[in-house]
Amino acid sequence: MSVWAARAAAAERAVHTRHLRWLWSLPSTRLGGINWPAGPSMHWHYWWQAHLLDCTVDAYHRAPTQWRRDTTAALVRGVRVRNVTGWVNDYYDDIAWMGLALQRGATLAGIRKPGAEQAIMRRLRFGRGPSGGMRWRVGDDFVNVPATGPAAIFYARRGNLGIAASLVDWILEHLIDPSTGLIFDGARVNSDGSVRTVERALYSYCQGVLLGACVELGTATGEPRWWQQVDATVHAVAEHLTDGGVLRGHGGGDGGLFTGILARYLTVAAVARPAAPSGKIAARLVLDSAEAAWRTRGVADGGPVFGPQWTVAAQPPSPGRPERDLSVQLSGWMLLEAAAVLSRRPELC
Repeated sequence: MSVWAARAAAAERAVHTRHLRWLWSLPSTRLGGINWPAGPSMHWHYWWQAHLLDCTVDAYHRAPTQWRRDTTAALVRGVRVRNVTGWVNDYYDDIAWMGLALQRGATLAGIRKPGAEQAIMRRLRFGRGPSGGMRWRVGDDFVNVPATGPAAIFYARRGNLGIAASLVDWILEHLIDPSTGLIFDGARVNSDGSVRTVERALYSYCQGVLLGACVELGTATGEPRWWQQVDATVHAVAEHLTDGGVLRGHGGGDGGLFTGILARYLTVAAVARPAAPSGKIAARLVLDSAEAAWRTRGVADGGPVFGPQWTVAAQPPSPGRPERDLSVQLSGWMLLEAAAVLSRRPELC
C-alpha cells in the first residue's frame, strides 16, 4: 500500500467512524450525519450525500472489498429512502451531483440504478433555461456553473455529447473572467435567454466541473478546443486559486466541499494529460495540497480531522467550527483519494 493510499484509508475510517449512521435504524441503509459531534438538525444535505457516495466509490476503487461495496450500496439505499418521494428534488445541481455519483457507482463498483439515472436525466431536461445553461433550481432565473457543469459531465458520460457541449459552450460564452481566465459562478437570465446580470463570485468547484466536462468532451470527440480549455483552466487555477501552491479553501458549510471537488477534477485532468505541462501542474497542485492537508490535520475519534484551509492547522471539531462539518471532512478525504490515484502514476509524481 502506498503512503497516499494509507492516508486515504485513514480519512475514510475517520468519516465512517464519526459521520456514518443508519437511517432511522433501518437495516442495509447508511447516511452521512452532517456534523460531528452531532447536534439536533433536520437537514441532511442531499448534495453532501452525493459526494459522500462518490468518496465511498473512490475507496472501493482504491481497494475493492465486499465491505466497501456493501457500504456504498447502503448509502445509495439510504439516499433513496431519505428523499422519500424519489431520486430527484427541485435543485438541479443536487441531482446532477447525485447522477455523477451513481454513474461512478455503476461503472466502478457494479451498483447499478438505471431507474435513478433515468429519473435524473428526465428532470435535468427541464432544467435547461432559455439561455442554454442549467438553472440552479426549478422555476429560478439563476443559471449557474454548479448545476451546468456536473450536468454536462453527466450527459457526456451517457454519450449525449451535443447536449454536453452546448452546456459547456454556454459557460464559455457568458462566464469567463477576462482578467483571470477563471469561471464566474452564474448569471441571472431573462425569459428570452439573454443574460441580465452575472454573479461574479469565483469558486473553486466551478473550475473543477469545467475541467471535468472538457476532459469528457475532449476524450470523446478529440476536438482540440476542449483540451485547450483544460490547459487554460489549470493554469488559471494555479495562478489565482492557490496559496503557496496549495489550493485555497472556502470555509465550512457547502463551501467545505468546493476545493475537494476541484482536486477531484484536477486529478481527472492530470490523468488525461500526463505528457502536457498542464497535466503535471494539475498533479502537483493536488499532491502539494494533500501534503499540506496531512501536515495540518488534527486528530479526533476515528482518525484525522481536516480544516477548511489546508495551510492552517485544523482545530478540534466543536459547535461553530467548520471542522465539525461533514463537507469539510469529505473534502479532505476526496483530496487524499485523489493523491492516491496520482501516486499510482509515477509519470505524474
